[in-house]
Amino acid sequence: MYSELISVIVCTYNQQDTIGRTLDSILMQKCHLPIEIVIGEDGSTDGTLAVCQQYQQQQPDTIRILANKSNKGFVANYFDCLRACRGKYVADCSGDDFWTDEAKLEAESLILEKNANVGIVHTDWQRYNEQTGEMSSLPTYLPPRREEMLADILMPRERPAIHLCTSLYRNDWIRQAMKEWPQFFDPDKYRCEDVQISFFLARMGDVAYIDHPTLAYSCGGSTISNPDSEEKQFRFWANVTRLSFDLAQAFHITSKQLDNFFQARLHKLLMHAFRSGKPSLRAEALHTQKEMGIADNRQTLLAKVFMLPGIWPLMRSVRKVHVRNKNASSPQS
Repeated sequence: MYSELISVIVCTYNQQDTIGRTLDSILMQKCHLPIEIVIGEDGSTDGTLAVCQQYQQQQPDTIRILANKSNKGFVANYFDCLRACRGKYVADCSGDDFWTDEAKLEAESLILEKNANVGIVHTDWQRYNEQTGEMSSLPTYLPPRREEMLADILMPRERPAIHLCTSLYRNDWIRQAMKEWPQFFDPDKYRCEDVQISFFLARMGDVAYIDHPTLAYSCGGSTISNPDSEEKQFRFWANVTRLSFDLAQAFHITSKQLDNFFQARLHKLLMHAFRSGKPSLRAEALHTQKEMGIADNRQTLLAKVFMLPGIWPLMRSVRKVHVRNKNASSPQS
């Protein structure tokens, strides 16, 4: 039995300059339910842990720190925090993001308390550019119909069907899913946590949406979904594509849109392999295509042509010249 409170997960690693902003945005919440903040401090090498400890000293009854002696990685850290949550409801906010509405948790918790069939509530959000300090809105979000929600979660595009850092969800529901389908919550197998959490909560009940932004999503630096090398990006996208494919296979979800999505993901993998210049990544992309039975389209065929022996080095040189000329002609800030 979980306590009548909201647990907020904050996973952080080497974010000494932003973690205070994140915690302030959580502590400013005005909600009829009490909150606890579970910080997963993942073995930072900067001053992140010291900042978290300062906040804990000021809010000892609210903040708990799970300080990892070594870096576990975001997904393992997240699931450890989730298992430590004592609240009836769970929210999360990454250590470089921040909430922008002090009534976020109140609005979401009231929906969950009034609607026993709703497993997760999420909201609109905005991008925050760390370099310029500018906030930008995303295209209008139209929630999919109930029968389309699961497929929509499996094929995140410019914006995911559910941004987990905007959400509040039922702790007991996700614990049940983790017990019944543990293979999808294995951090050694899958390098993301939001797709499977959103998927299972949507499969178990209804999804509620608040058409109002409550999150500033930090952009402009290296993140788990936008790492700083072509090979790292290849590894990340190959892994999350595998997760979407495995969930679709396990629960017999098919659609033309999903087929198109996997073709687009294959093209993405091929282009990361192309830019990396590594034949091993090309081979992995082609193996993924064969395993998943992804049909070629014009884009994937063209990408394969670009990586033919003798053509690949030439096309990479052409691309470098194009990028250099493009950057030279861009207005300087």
